[in-house]
Amino acid sequence: MSKLQSRISEGIVYIIAEVGVNHNGSLDRALKCVEEAVLCGADAVKFQTFNSKKLVTRHAQKAEYQTVNTGESGNQLEMLQQLELSHSDFIEIKRYCDKREIDFLSTPFDEESADFLNSIQVDAFKIGSGDMNNIPFLQKVDEYERPIILSTGMADLTEIRESLEAVTKSNVFLLHCTSDYPAPVEDVNLLAIKAMGAEFKKVIGYSDHTKGLEVSVAAVAVGAQIIEKHFTLDRTLPGPDHKASLEPDEFTTLVKAIRSVEQAMGDGVKRCMPSEVSTKAVARKSLVAGRAMQAGEQIKDNDIAIKRPGIGIPPKFYFEFLGKVLSRDVEEDQILSREDFQ
Repeated sequence: MSKLQSRISEGIVYIIAEVGVNHNGSLDRALKCVEEAVLCGADAVKFQTFNSKKLVTRHAQKAEYQTVNTGESGNQLEMLQQLELSHSDFIEIKRYCDKREIDFLSTPFDEESADFLNSIQVDAFKIGSGDMNNIPFLQKVDEYERPIILSTGMADLTEIRESLEAVTKSNVFLLHCTSDYPAPVEDVNLLAIKAMGAEFKKVIGYSDHTKGLEVSVAAVAVGAQIIEKHFTLDRTLPGPDHKASLEPDEFTTLVKAIRSVEQAMGDGVKRCMPSEVSTKAVARKSLVAGRAMQAGEQIKDNDIAIKRPGIGIPPKFYFEFLGKVLSRDVEEDQILSREDFQ
């Protein structure tokens, strides 16, 4: 069983280190990314598997964020050709992931790549937002009956519904996403995670393209069960995605923060928690004698004070004891008990 299936079944957030193309076409760097992701505590590493010439035309221009991050020169095809790994590279990466016990995920961008990933038993297919409405491609990937993690950037609920209707054999996990790099926080719309969960009754996660850690952590707090975050060995490396990625020390901090938030979520039952019991006794108050009194005296207003600690009769019973008669002598500040009254 992959970590994806076990984590979700156990209610544990599944954390994906999205290497993408941050290996810059180097197998050695890709393997190093896997190693570092393991050390960071990630559950999975995710790559991109594509044939550049089958993905884009020779006329396709780079996206705005790609131009900002890689410069004006060259088109999208020329950029991607420098970031492409071979099938033999991915076989080696998958073998290393199995050895290090971390899930191997990848995003196929063409049917040939999807066939190949299925042949090496990818733990799950990740479908990017650009193909989330590519119905013929979704139907092709669905034939493998492997888990599909579907990003939904740029989509509305109708488009998501249409995509889900095209997948009938595979288990689908949805990721909320804002498709900009980096994504502005005012466009993140984390409450869409709740809306998607209510609408589709699916496991909902979040693919985070914002800078920093806090949005991913907040996504867990509003119900995300999968977190995907770009991962790089060095943010200063050339390439389209490094600048919007976390370095290993930052990713480690993210994993720790997510695990802390998971623990903090609890079960939703409001009650006094074990760690509060000792504080409750100190911080709460009890009914105490407002002055020294003798047996037989009738209690009047101000004869009972309300003071700490909270180990006696709770203050809510104050009015119940007005007018009652003492059964024994009490000292000033003595914590009262029901046995003190007739």
